[in-house]
Amino acid sequence: MIERRAAPPTLDDLEALAREALDGLPAVFRRRVDGVAIRVTEFPDPETEREMNLESPFDLLGLYRGVSLDQKSVHDVAEDLDMIFLYRRPLLDYWCETGEDLRHLVRHVLIHEIGHHLGLSDDDMDRIERAG
Repeated sequence: MIERRAAPPTLDDLEALAREALDGLPAVFRRRVDGVAIRVTEFPDPETEREMNLESPFDLLGLYRGVSLDQKSVHDVAEDLDMIFLYRRPLLDYWCETGEDLRHLVRHVLIHEIGHHLGLSDDDMDRIERAG
């Protein structure tokens, strides 16, 4: 469990938790996200806030940007790199409000965003999360 301390976890701290969570997933799952960038930023950018109709930048913990594997074709030309964003301040706010373990929270959001990349249903994501 991550302890609450005087200084909140940094972007690097959350990135390390995301890498740890990714490394702990089954190999078959990890292979499917090879080449997907994982970025930790403070908040969603203003464009994302508008696109998602967010009332507050704290409303979004993570986001997958790209074309899910179930929608890709070998004939498609990639326009952008597939990316998973984790948003530090909303994650920390949620962590403080709920008391949930930060490692568990980061893992949960990461699995959910990877699930979007893979084109999985919420039930599939829940099964993966429970498995590990």
